[in-house]
Amino acid sequence: MIRPAMPNDKEALMAIADAIGLFTAQELQELGSMLAQYFDGNLGSEHFWITYDNDGLVGVAYYAPEPYANGTWNLYFIAVHPDYQGKGIGTKLLHYVEQTLTARGERLLLVETSGLPNFEHTRAFYRKHGYDEEARIREFYRAGDDKIIFRKALTA
Repeated sequence: MIRPAMPNDKEALMAIADAIGLFTAQELQELGSMLAQYFDGNLGSEHFWITYDNDGLVGVAYYAPEPYANGTWNLYFIAVHPDYQGKGIGTKLLHYVEQTLTARGERLLLVETSGLPNFEHTRAFYRKHGYDEEARIREFYRAGDDKIIFRKALTA
């Protein structure tokens, strides 16, 4: 079941982010800070954290509008606990976000990810779901780590 994230979900959501093994300790700390700001109401009403609850949280996604753009949104984070990957949960979360934004009349969904080899599975996931690589900023995150931006037009 997909539902909005609740304050008492924070520990489980952080455990998912840690379990996927793609983020540094600093990145996890920043993610925790974003979650805290969300639950404190400091990110604004247009920021959405959702969870996939299967008698326990196994998936999470976070999306929000791009500031100063009309109808353009960012999927900032999506993750499924490794024990539940390959079961369609990430696809369900992604489709939920896309359908929600399409119903609102939004135009574009952007996703950024790393160009490192251990993110290839992530990039393949987006390509599989109709996202095109729109841009690559070389060595954005650090030397040898490109920022790759994927784009999908949302249509009703």
